[in-house]
Amino acid sequence: MSSSVPSCTTTPLTDEDESLTPPALTSISSNAESNIESESARWLPVISCPAEFPKELFEIAALQIVHHPEHNSTLILRSDTVADYNFLDSPEDDSPQDLFLMNQSIPKLKGFLPTRCVHRKLLPRRPGRDEGLEQLCTLYAHEDDPERIPIILVLTPILQGEDQPLPYYHPPVRHIAFRFTPPSSSSSSSSSPIPSNPSPSPSTSPATTSTTSPSTLRIEAQLLLLSPPTNTSPTSRFYRTSLALIKTLHRYAWGALTNYQKRVLHDCLIPRDRYQDLYLVMRERYKGLVKDWVEVTDPLKHVFEDIGIATYLMLLWKDTFSSTDSQTNVEGDPPIDYSTQPWRNWGRPPGGFLDFGCGNGLLTHILVNEGYDGYGVDLRSRTSWSTYPLTTQSHLHVYTFDPSTLSPPVHSSTPSDTTPSPDNQQPSYFKAGTFLIGNHADELTPWLPIISRSTSSSGYLSIPCCAWSLDSKFERSSTPRSFPHVPNLTPINPPESSMVEQSEDRLRLGGVGWGVGGSGDKDKNWQSSYTVYRIWLAGLSEYCGWEIECDTLRIPSSRNWAIVGRRASKEVLEEEARRNVEEVLEYVKERGLFRARKPEGSGEH
Repeated sequence: MSSSVPSCTTTPLTDEDESLTPPALTSISSNAESNIESESARWLPVISCPAEFPKELFEIAALQIVHHPEHNSTLILRSDTVADYNFLDSPEDDSPQDLFLMNQSIPKLKGFLPTRCVHRKLLPRRPGRDEGLEQLCTLYAHEDDPERIPIILVLTPILQGEDQPLPYYHPPVRHIAFRFTPPSSSSSSSSSPIPSNPSPSPSTSPATTSTTSPSTLRIEAQLLLLSPPTNTSPTSRFYRTSLALIKTLHRYAWGALTNYQKRVLHDCLIPRDRYQDLYLVMRERYKGLVKDWVEVTDPLKHVFEDIGIATYLMLLWKDTFSSTDSQTNVEGDPPIDYSTQPWRNWGRPPGGFLDFGCGNGLLTHILVNEGYDGYGVDLRSRTSWSTYPLTTQSHLHVYTFDPSTLSPPVHSSTPSDTTPSPDNQQPSYFKAGTFLIGNHADELTPWLPIISRSTSSSGYLSIPCCAWSLDSKFERSSTPRSFPHVPNLTPINPPESSMVEQSEDRLRLGGVGWGVGGSGDKDKNWQSSYTVYRIWLAGLSEYCGWEIECDTLRIPSSRNWAIVGRRASKEVLEEEARRNVEEVLEYVKERGLFRARKPEGSGEH
């Protein structure tokens, strides 16, 4: 029995694709006859529209509805697959209990056979407010179709009784059905069920196109027996839900038809389920900071953004570094409950972390409070610094970065194995094994891969915002694209063999604006300035000897693309990377354009 869930690459289209909205949406009168005949109660037609895709794509679109309910409701976090049963395969390896549940719960439709049933659990975004719900998602094919191509999807909540209340996010129905009706002869009755021998799509039978009605999508529902009458008027909540669902289903199918490639990839390094589960815990622990916010910035954005970044880092470090022994309690602190705080034993950077340009210091506060050693530094102290506990305040420092104090890295086998040069005048928090964090660090952003290499760091995470080169604003028309920037030197790797050039498709470095209309055609003239900047940052990271890894974080910010360096590049040898960083440092010093800014205020709290 399979319990797999589609990867991030199968995530469907977004609402910005207005051209894929189904045309001629039609409300269906409650007095109309249903196209679905079953042995149980009457089905209620709700809404329909033309289906501009062949029936072979209905299953692909339907499974997106099954696996991604969060795309239609902000109250749903995700769905977890409990069981996935294929009625066309041998049932020997499947659980008799699950099979019994499916056979007892799914509706029996006249003229149709079930082909697959996914038992899923809907997880609410607010567990304290909404309950979870298990559902059976059943695909049906016409019994006379030898290929058994599904054309109906029925969603069935698993209830203990007809009087069991449903969560707010679920319509008050016993079943809800998505129906694809293939083209039928113009002479056939409009109210008759699906033909015994469904005609092929018009796209595959040009000779019969003029004599057939178009394919249609239709949503129908079967009401709960003990519930009050469901309002299906165009102003009702149930109708609006059905409208959103039929639009989404059409977009999914049309995206499959046109071989749509998603522009933004989430969950590439950290699986969605692990991130969401930990985020819910961390959100409950720190959501109270919203009401105590003392900065002039939007607390809803900044608090939940930093909670999301802290969650991501904790899981990234767990996967990157070896686990630690149980932490020793500080005298006077309550005992650590590892059953509720398992991250206390997770892997972490051997040299701690450094939040470079920490701003309000919230990210540093969350990480320190959860047992991670590290510091946050910024050009000036912020109002919020003094509101944190003393344990956090002692980890926040005023500091100004000066590249002239950086020493070239010494020889080692990996970027994280070196010992800093004795001549390096960096403060003590630039110690070997430190993991650097740059969240919208602006002019510090391009320095992260360089500093992490020069100071023997264990890696870095950068979430770029404003585009800066090493000593000036980044200009897509004038900033050199290759490395090093010194005109008289030849890059070690020619651009055509660069890992960045080879990986643009895999990493989606182009993102929004990549290619003509996002179609994937590599027309560099259509790339946005931010796209060019991301490619430039990836090239710089590779040049400094880091393997390029990219992800799009689930945080409330339009600038949520991240680049991660945590492993030595296989394309740039360690000795080459060391020489590259030395050349970049020397080049910046010779230009003399970088001006270290003076710290503002004192570092005392």
